[in-house]
Amino acid sequence: MSDTTETTPGWLTDDELQMARAQMPILYVEAVPVRVDDTGEVTTIGLLLRIGTDGAISRALVSGRVMHHERIRDALLRHLEKDLGPVALPRIPTSLQPFTVAEYFPTVGVTPFHDPRQHAVSLAYIVPVTGDCRPRQDALDLVWFSPQEALSAAVQGEMPGGHAALLKQALAHVGYTG
Repeated sequence: MSDTTETTPGWLTDDELQMARAQMPILYVEAVPVRVDDTGEVTTIGLLLRIGTDGAISRALVSGRVMHHERIRDALLRHLEKDLGPVALPRIPTSLQPFTVAEYFPTVGVTPFHDPRQHAVSLAYIVPVTGDCRPRQDALDLVWFSPQEALSAAVQGEMPGGHAALLKQALAHVGYTG
């Protein structure tokens, strides 16, 4: 029994997380932040600008692990607030059915999704946001793109690990065939 008090239940230490990643898939949620018009049509997609551990600049979707004993809705809200700020005002979907399930493998080529650290399963959602989005944590910026711009070769080329494929699936799911 430890003499220390656990202040962040559900989190693993770095060593525990590394061990878990080596032994089992880790559950994630991913969100494609969008702005919609009055008819519900997607007008813009928000992509985070990040610097990777290798120093490379890339674009990414909102993404993060689901903690032990955490509801999917709560994980989505936590990661949206962490990446977009506390006044992004996300509208979490009424149905928890994701638009897709992305399977990330440490081996390149098994699926379009790759994460060299682990085998991960990610539930992906399209989440309209209506508030003021200000990137936080490790994001440098949040840039809003039209669907056409988001699907351009230049933007798609800046999205490693399968996020480009996930963005294409999200736009197809909302009827954009651009």
